[in-house]
Amino acid sequence: MINRLVEPTSGRILSDGANILEFRGRALREWRAQTAMIFQQFNLVDRLDVLTNVLVGRIVEHNLFDTVFKRFTIEERARAVHALNRLGLLDQALQRTETLSGGQQQRVAIGKALMQSPRMILADEPVASLDPHNARQVMETLRMINREDGLTVLCNLHTLDIARDYCSRIIGLRAGRIVFDGPASQLGEAALETIYGAFDLNDTDENAALPIAA
Repeated sequence: MINRLVEPTSGRILSDGANILEFRGRALREWRAQTAMIFQQFNLVDRLDVLTNVLVGRIVEHNLFDTVFKRFTIEERARAVHALNRLGLLDQALQRTETLSGGQQQRVAIGKALMQSPRMILADEPVASLDPHNARQVMETLRMINREDGLTVLCNLHTLDIARDYCSRIIGLRAGRIVFDGPASQLGEAALETIYGAFDLNDTDENAALPIAA
């Protein structure tokens, strides 16, 4: 709902005093550019090389023709190369994206998001399909971006240890209501009971989620 991929049935979503549900046309496109999205399943084009996938993050500044024929500026290509170097993927820049591991592909997706010059990154279960090692790498990358670039990173997570280790603020939702909002250090047994109720804390209730702002 924050980037209007799903429309709420009621209420408001406020940013700097503006209700983003009222955005239309150019205002909505600009808002979506400012709120870059990282998906659980990467949302990349497998047959394209890594560099081009990152450059697709500039699509908001280009028409479809420019994107299809890879008509990006020298400055944009330099920015993409810098992003890949920063993410430890420069050596894979010209590889087809489908040849990378899941963790590497998620870092490509992060590079693509950075090319939008966003104010905020929304990460929808960014490590749900990754093994523990790659999950940690991706979360380390998101934390680096949060700290070095000053970008807000809002993650939806269901893994409690990752939430505690990487996130400075945790918002717990249950049945559509906020039941916890505080630092990771306060996410104790009482808070977990409030979020998950009488369920096994190793499982997750389908009505409970942990969106995290790092």
